[in-house]
Amino acid sequence: MQARGTAVQENDGQGPDDTFRILHVSTGNVCRSPITERLTRHALAERLGPARADAVLVESAGTWGHEGAPMETHAAAVLTDLGADPAGFVGRELLDEHVIRADLVLTATRDHRAQVISMGHSAGLRTFTLKEFTRLVRAIDPATLPDPEPEGAVVVRARALVRAAAALRGWLLAPSPDADEVHDPYGAPITYFRSIGAEIQQALDPVVTALTGIDGRE
Repeated sequence: MQARGTAVQENDGQGPDDTFRILHVSTGNVCRSPITERLTRHALAERLGPARADAVLVESAGTWGHEGAPMETHAAAVLTDLGADPAGFVGRELLDEHVIRADLVLTATRDHRAQVISMGHSAGLRTFTLKEFTRLVRAIDPATLPDPEPEGAVVVRARALVRAAAALRGWLLAPSPDADEVHDPYGAPITYFRSIGAEIQQALDPVVTALTGIDGRE
């Protein structure tokens, strides 16, 4: 699919020095990726404070995105229950420009990951399923990453984390194909949405800890 709007420079994982962009991808961009986007924003703001968290831009889109659609009602309810803010969300179709600008793409499933990578833009080394990235991040020694404390260092640390995860991917395989999947709750009852929300939050916690150097349990 072709990008709309003005041309955007290809991203080699070294975008603007002062911003690190995370793109969450699912199918319709009304359930899983909105939950993941808003939970990531919430966790970053809690650990870094709003000012420092602004250095990490978190967005989402869908491979069959419902352009302009609101978040699914159950997804919004789950976000509220988890302390995050669903307000103002608008669904988007995944475009080339979203992938080009992203420093890290986290998808709900392996199929989504394959679709992002097939778009090109050197996306292979910075595109993972969420659970795959979590597994890889757990294996990275935080002491090998840059200190996140100096001004702007969260961005440097985040880029180093992506490179380290990409280097581990061929060595640390999933225990089963299903282990890297976050299943689609669309059309399911609120109880299933809650289980998916908890699953996403659990997968995100070590990722945000690695990005920020701050454990959410402290």
